Amino acid sequence: QGSKLEIPLWLAKGLHDSKRRIIFVELPKIYKEAWRTVFSADASVVDLHKMGPYYYGFGSQLLNFDNPENPEIAQTILQTFISRFRGIMDSSQNAYNEDTSALVARLDELERALFRAGQKGLNDFQCWEKGQASQITASSLVQSYGKRKFTDMDG
Repeated sequence: QGSKLEIPLWLAKGLHDSKRRIIFVELPKIYKEAWRTVFSADASVVDLHKMGPYYYGFGSQLLNFDNPENPEIAQTILQTFISRFRGIMDSSQNAYNEDTSALVARLDELERALFRAGQKGLNDFQCWEKGQASQITASSLVQSYGKRKFTDMDG
């Protein structure tokens, strides 16, 4: 009792029981009040990858533990994403054929995936615009979506 251990998140989730209080999860510093203040001031200057490459995913998993700061943590994660999203997408659309390694190095893994998706969309559009796209195809999301017949919609 009273010992501090660093354990993986999956183990902490397995041991966590809100009734028996087997463990207490201490927040990593990036989710504490001091860092929440930094994020609320200007989230775009923070190197999320250096602080933890899975800032959004790990932070959302922390919300599973009973912590009185959960509402503030959730709000900070959401506002951080909102405030950084536009800059990431703008950069992905305006950095065509440029070295973006310095920008991408500061991004969380989710943000990196968004950046790559934005660049792929721009690249695909430019290929289509130049007539290099042989055929326009439906998005994989549209293809996997079950098509409904008009008769199904009457019911």
